[in-house]
Amino acid sequence: MTDHDTAAGAAPKPYLQLQGVRKSFGVGGASTLALAHVDLSVREGEFLAIVGPSGCGKSTLLQIAAGLMPPSAGHVRFDGRAVTAPPEGIVYLFQQYGKSLFPWRTVLQNVSFATENRPGMTRDQRHAHSMKHVAMVGLEGFANHYPWQLSGGMQQRVTIARALAAEPRVLLMDEPFSSVDALTRLELHAMVLDLWEKHRFTAVLVTHDVDEAVFLADRIAVLSGRPSTVVGVLDTELPRPRDSITTKELPRFLELRHELLSRLLGRPTGAIPGSVSGEIPGAVPGAIPGTLPAAAP
Repeated sequence: MTDHDTAAGAAPKPYLQLQGVRKSFGVGGASTLALAHVDLSVREGEFLAIVGPSGCGKSTLLQIAAGLMPPSAGHVRFDGRAVTAPPEGIVYLFQQYGKSLFPWRTVLQNVSFATENRPGMTRDQRHAHSMKHVAMVGLEGFANHYPWQLSGGMQQRVTIARALAAEPRVLLMDEPFSSVDALTRLELHAMVLDLWEKHRFTAVLVTHDVDEAVFLADRIAVLSGRPSTVVGVLDTELPRPRDSITTKELPRFLELRHELLSRLLGRPTGAIPGSVSGEIPGAVPGAIPGTLPAAAP
């Protein structure tokens, strides 16, 4: 399947939709065009990953979707309403978890920040709600610890617990696993998938890691080099639940990984079922295997 929203029968109604999104920085001759014309629809309840060359504007696109940054042109709609500021129901999970936590607050106090201004919730209710989410990410024995007393992976669990305590309808994740070690990353993948399958919020993940995108997502949107456009959306069609060992040994997983890396690295490859078509503009032939190249200047 190569079209963004095509499926058998009627296309699913877009839940989070970006239409004709364009973003430039600077003015006049010194301006840089980051996003050229991005059209992307996210379906309710799905797990969508976004990949592309480094510097192509993935994080910029995610911030525009969250209402944290205005587009230079085009528009964003969430559940049928225009997004001009951060809307209720969308939570943004930043890459640098260490800068997202309040160092003077305990784990429990950091998580409870998500509901401090929620109308109608008593202090006892807020405490119980926050403790539930601390336990949900496996940190019930660390509720009274401060961020500086935790490992990087544990700190990221706190940010995830706080995000989910806000009970988001859409969770936008900007490379949330990039700063932890490989084994911790696998643990966080499993945890996030488990929470997503239980609560079925809509998840959008920006990542440089092709394996991560294929393992986690239902669909993968592929961006070109700068100025970026969406050059295709790929259906992973991998069975769920997914396992960090056996899923990655499936022929379909290996096909998807090979297809994405080949196209991102600018290498010719035969298309596979469900794959994007055409090579990706801005990809750099001869780049180191397993890495994503920098965007073309």
